[in-house]
Amino acid sequence: MSGLRIEEHPDRLVVTLDRPEKRNAIDADLIAELHQVCADLEARPRLLLLTGGTEGIFAGGADIGQLRERGRLDALAAINSAAFARIRALPMPTVAAVDGPALGGGAELAYACDLRVCTARAVFGQPEVRLGILAGAGATHRLPALVGEARAKELLFTGRRVDAEEALRIGLVNRVVAEPAELLPTAHGLLDEMAKGSALALRLTKLAVDAPAAAHPHLDLVSQAVLFEDEEKHRRMTEFLERRRPR
Repeated sequence: MSGLRIEEHPDRLVVTLDRPEKRNAIDADLIAELHQVCADLEARPRLLLLTGGTEGIFAGGADIGQLRERGRLDALAAINSAAFARIRALPMPTVAAVDGPALGGGAELAYACDLRVCTARAVFGQPEVRLGILAGAGATHRLPALVGEARAKELLFTGRRVDAEEALRIGLVNRVVAEPAELLPTAHGLLDEMAKGSALALRLTKLAVDAPAAAHPHLDLVSQAVLFEDEEKHRRMTEFLERRRPR
């Protein structure tokens, strides 16, 4: 892959955007590579850490040179939004580690992940209206879910940028680290905590949380029924009880 660096771990995949000369701008080739990553994680579910590294840029947005030439049929093809929706729907949890600007499509890529960790120099923003388009790769529905409708409308209507401190305060990110060197260890720490749980329970929990309201409580009941019959549930609960048993 030319636009991504991939690191394989037993329980996770680390994917780094790697177009520094273009400020990690999201072009058609990078989207194709993200689809390949998704295909891999759909076939063999693992945790995902998605980052731009710690060089002060996550993703400066979509490639404006390509975007300028796209027409209505390209918009209907959902080039970026389909890839981001696929990331959102991955079976196992995902974490975006953001250092520096995450703007336009770059911000929407971060929103597609389940959790976000960023450095103190991270910046989020949706400048699309200033370029004559809308934030069509997920921000119009994911941003309100994260920060509330009124605040999301303000950010989408004005293109105002949000710094790390505000992002933490409004719930756009889960954690902020002071130094770039702390970013990836903190993100891995979150994934380590997840990895302590049952993989099947993680998958079904994510499925339940992301399901529409009409699916509850039926989806919760069916998921719990599956887990109640899982051998790992019996093993984990037996170990818990044995640890608490008086010596």
